[in-house]
Amino acid sequence: MMASGQRNATIIIVDDHPLVRDGLRLRLEAVPGLEVAGEAGNAQDALALAEALNPALALMDVGMNGMNGIVLAGIFHERFPEVRVLMLSMHDNLEYVTQAVRAGASGYVLKDSPATEIVHAIEAVLDNRTFFSAGIASRMIQASALQTPVERLTPRESEILDALAEGLSSKQIAQRYGLSVRTVETHRLNLKRKLDIEGQAELIKFAVERRRR
Repeated sequence: MMASGQRNATIIIVDDHPLVRDGLRLRLEAVPGLEVAGEAGNAQDALALAEALNPALALMDVGMNGMNGIVLAGIFHERFPEVRVLMLSMHDNLEYVTQAVRAGASGYVLKDSPATEIVHAIEAVLDNRTFFSAGIASRMIQASALQTPVERLTPRESEILDALAEGLSSKQIAQRYGLSVRTVETHRLNLKRKLDIEGQAELIKFAVERRRR
């Protein structure tokens, strides 16, 4: 997965069941190139870990007590857009999957999947690709065919697109929404990727034209 000599990709595990976290840690630490940097059993601890460790990926349970993983994924996407989020769940409900993607998750894998599939999912997400368990993937393809690229944006991405249409700079957008400039720049990169747009000028042009519609 990673080139020789390259630093390990750091991962945090977010799940309110200690046994699940222990099992995932043991499995992932046996994979060359991966490092489990921390664990959290709730949303507050997960956010603190992300702030302190700046991990490459958060492996996040959907059905946690308190704040669920989908809501937490949305907060991660707003505050730490450079952290990739992979959802882990017992539920193959397509509505959950759709909500997770809208929140900013890059993948959704079932807890009863083989360990090799979870590893493959992590590798794909770390490589800036998406990954969905097989049964979910085919249904996602059918559902996404009915959506426009704009409809696939997260709420924060839509806000930033609107701000670009107003002519705001990254610094001004960061001040408006209480974000860092780096976070805004990451959102802009994600917007270009999702909208299949090359440069900043083209992105701003798209934002302005969208607002006029």
